[in-house]
Amino acid sequence: QVQLVESGGGSVQAGDSLRLSCAASGRTFSDLSVAWFRQTPGKEREFVGGMTWTGRSTQYGDSTQGRFTISRDNSKNTMYLQMNNLKPEDTAVYYCAATYSTTSQALATTGNMDYWGKGTLVTVSS
Repeated sequence: QVQLVESGGGSVQAGDSLRLSCAASGRTFSDLSVAWFRQTPGKEREFVGGMTWTGRSTQYGDSTQGRFTISRDNSKNTMYLQMNNLKPEDTAVYYCAATYSTTSQALATTGNMDYWGKGTLVTVSS
């Protein structure tokens, strides 16, 4: 089992930056591919970005490409989501997730994730 705990959410102004963290425990974090998703009320969970277990491949959603960056520090069992130039439409609950899938194609699908955090709220005001 893997436990994931997000932190770093909060309320910011449009154009600001924010960094989310996701701390993992329970299994070898370096074996896991990781991803971030977000969700707003009444909508499906949306893929934000992901990184394979090797760290060699990353993918981003269309709405976050170029503004958000995923990174991981295996020595700290932690993954990060750096969010720049935030927009009001980025307001959502952000979830980190992890999977034993090894391909980058698997990252964008919620059904491929094996573990989920409970989420952290990001609110961006105009």
